[in-house]
Amino acid sequence: MPGREELPSTIARSSKKAQRTWIKAHDSAVETYGEGQRSHRTAFAALKHSFEKVGDHWEPKAEKGPSDDQAARSTPKPGKTHGGVDANASKQHLYDLAKELDVPGRSSMTKQQLVEAIEKANRGKTAKARERATSRR
Repeated sequence: MPGREELPSTIARSSKKAQRTWIKAHDSAVETYGEGQRSHRTAFAALKHSFEKVGDHWEPKAEKGPSDDQAARSTPKPGKTHGGVDANASKQHLYDLAKELDVPGRSSMTKQQLVEAIEKANRGKTAKARERATSRR
C-alpha cells in the first residue's frame, strides 16, 4: 500500500517535507522488503534523521543525523526507540523541548531522564490529538 495511504497521524500533522520524507522512504522500503513493519521502521528511521517528534507532530532538527541507536541502523530491527525524541541532541536542547512541553521537574533531570520525560509528554499529546480527531467524527 502506498505510503500516502498509510501515513501515521503524527506525520499527517507535520510539514509537507516530513510527509514526503516518510512516504518516499516507506515506498522504497516496500519495494525492497515488502509491506509490513519493516517498511514502517525504515520510514521512521529515515524521518528521524531530519525531524524529531515534538508533542503530536514532527519538526525539523537543527542538525541532521540519527536520533537514537535504532535510527542509526541501516536496517532497523524491532526494539526500543525513543519515540522520535532526538536522544543524541544536547541536554540544553532537550531541556528547551521539555520546557516547551511543560514537563514538570525538568531542571533537575539528567539527559536520559529528559529524553524519557519528553517521550512520555509526546505520547500524551498524541493521544489527546487522536481523541480530538475521534470526537469530531
